[in-house]
Amino acid sequence: MLIKGYRGGGNIVFVDVKEANAADWKEQILEEKKLVVVQFWSPYCPHCRAVKPVYDELAAEYGDKLKFTKINVADNPENQQLAAKHGIMGTPTFLFFCGGRPINGVVGALEKEDLAQAIEFTIAKHSDCSKKSTPLRLSYIS
Repeated sequence: MLIKGYRGGGNIVFVDVKEANAADWKEQILEEKKLVVVQFWSPYCPHCRAVKPVYDELAAEYGDKLKFTKINVADNPENQQLAAKHGIMGTPTFLFFCGGRPINGVVGALEKEDLAQAIEFTIAKHSDCSKKSTPLRLSYIS
């Protein structure tokens, strides 16, 4: 769903990021040809709710360069197992994938500029999105 808004003399485009889950993980993330960023979130997490408009706005801005999706870890045991498998200890956590492998990640309710910086860094470092995997580094931001 695409929603257009008007603010400060220009059009702002927001995207409602598609939800993924453990059942379609392979199709949505592992088999994707371009970079993927996955937000692990919970509807009970106030920080997750606060960062939602930021994530949606960045999805509109960078959607041509990488795929944005999200996984609700609150009420689905399979999603919780998936999060545990990837070392998710809290929400919101953003993991970047290339060729089905985690390559970068950040944790916390980030400001738009901080999450955009993580996106830009990941795009620059993995523009070819090869099957090569680099060590995963999570940055914890409070």
